Amino acid sequence: MTVPKYKRVILKLSGEALAGEIGYGIDPTVMQSIALQIKEVVAQNVQVAVVVGGGNIWRGIAGSAKGMDRATADYMGMLATVMNALALQDALETENVDTRVQTSIEMRQVAEPYIRRRAMRHLEKGRVVIFAAGTGNPFFSTDTTAALRAAEIEADVILMAKNNVDGVYTADPAIDINAKKYDELDFMDVINQGLAVMDKTAVTLCMENHIEIIVFNISQVGNIMKVVLGDKIGTEVRRNNHE
Repeated sequence: MTVPKYKRVILKLSGEALAGEIGYGIDPTVMQSIALQIKEVVAQNVQVAVVVGGGNIWRGIAGSAKGMDRATADYMGMLATVMNALALQDALETENVDTRVQTSIEMRQVAEPYIRRRAMRHLEKGRVVIFAAGTGNPFFSTDTTAALRAAEIEADVILMAKNNVDGVYTADPAIDINAKKYDELDFMDVINQGLAVMDKTAVTLCMENHIEIIVFNISQVGNIMKVVLGDKIGTEVRRNNHE
């Protein structure tokens, strides 16, 4: 086995990725597959933290668009991420992977509150840490949560796991057959071209803190390990060396 390229990573999982082909809710088969892939990575002494979205259960923006108060809709989305986090924790612990869920909104009966130093200690002990409830604030996406937590816990990279999308393209490949995939991108290219990697707040946070992003397809079993080992799959987003 090749030596892993990264020591500490944040895996960003969208809610849609957890829904699989069903399109909503949680697909147990997908959850088990992700858990097994994470277990494989942890076995290589790589420290893994996970940030989960909640779009498979509830999307705050969608609720707001239908007339709901945006802050209320976003808080509901944060609760959806906790449900996903607990489901992933269960899947990991079924595979004998020690896991802790930390939430930005306190709910001590089901998870620990987010405490940076405690999270880092868990990682050092080989436990997987799942960050749920976003940043704890409305108007911020789970992409921004991933960028913020990556900066706080000093992660080497954010692994942006996409469902059936193997990187960043010039256009939507499902619509435009001429869309071309990027192998590498600079942060400013993502911002200036409005590319669908993360929202601008998250991209800017990564750029300012020199946190690399790798966008890859999680639907392909084994891809998490490939990315951690440094295989050239997906799209790498980072600051160009000359900047």
